[in-house]
Amino acid sequence: MEDFNSWRDLLNPEFYIKMGGFWLILFIIFAETGLFVGFFLPGDSLLFVSGIYAVEIIKETFGSTGSDFLDTTLLASAVATAAIIGNEVGYFFGLKTGPALYKRPDSMLFKKKYLYQAHDFFEKHGALAVIMARFLPVVRTFTPIVAGIVKMDKKEFLRDNIIGAVLWSFSLIYAGHYLDKLFRDEFGIELKSKLEYIIIVIVLVTTLPVIIKFLFGKKEDFSKYENKDFE
Repeated sequence: MEDFNSWRDLLNPEFYIKMGGFWLILFIIFAETGLFVGFFLPGDSLLFVSGIYAVEIIKETFGSTGSDFLDTTLLASAVATAAIIGNEVGYFFGLKTGPALYKRPDSMLFKKKYLYQAHDFFEKHGALAVIMARFLPVVRTFTPIVAGIVKMDKKEFLRDNIIGAVLWSFSLIYAGHYLDKLFRDEFGIELKSKLEYIIIVIVLVTTLPVIIKFLFGKKEDFSKYENKDFE
């Protein structure tokens, strides 16, 4: 089992894989949306790196199936299921108690501005927001809650939730697994030895839209929400 050495470990997906393996990966993916405080967890990079370790993860948990493809598919399917459940929990939390979040004071793990940003994102993109949000850190944490607050149709939300979770989990886990195989077979390069660079690239790519918006977008005025009734 991996020992906790510093707070940097919390941003390192390999740390979670070696510390808790299969079940911890599922919990983290669930927590990103189901507990709505998991926006700081390394979701995208965790899935990619999990793809690299997919065969080892499944073998240690259940025993190998003897097929790289099946091992990777089992992991991606389990992750997609955890992501779907997390979003459903977030949705029903928003449906029942979400409006109170707009009156909740900021804390280290909760910032109202993230909720406002998710609300604007949802209003701008409609039902597609549930699918698109999967690929955007922070936004994916709060979008299901907003979907519940605005009382999106439950069946439509479940449909988009499933589509988004499957696309997100399978694309990133397959990418990690098969890119690692490609680089090993064609170039003799082990991606496991380059994880720090890979994580930096993934973080930059996934947060680039947020960075661009922060640097070049209009400053958002969240005062419009102060007296708005979300009941």
